[in-house]
Amino acid sequence: MKELAFANALATITAIVYVVCSLSIALFPEFSKVVSQSWFHGIDIGLIWTGSQRGNFLVGFVTAVIGMWLVGWIFAWLYNQFSKK
Repeated sequence: MKELAFANALATITAIVYVVCSLSIALFPEFSKVVSQSWFHGIDIGLIWTGSQRGNFLVGFVTAVIGMWLVGWIFAWLYNQFSKK
């Protein structure tokens, strides 16, 4: 498995999902809140939910993409190490 290719693919998927999620929050804030709450096993996120992406979209986007690129590269490297045995 090529580490760079896997890392790039994972970072690209993360970027796409991040943009779709942000658009969902902007276009359908209440539905997004219900979905988010269901993902957190019903925890009431109403007290922390703002429904706004202002000011944190770029920081979140960049850190998520870079973080997942690193996870992808490390995963592929580890996979290659384990598959040699």
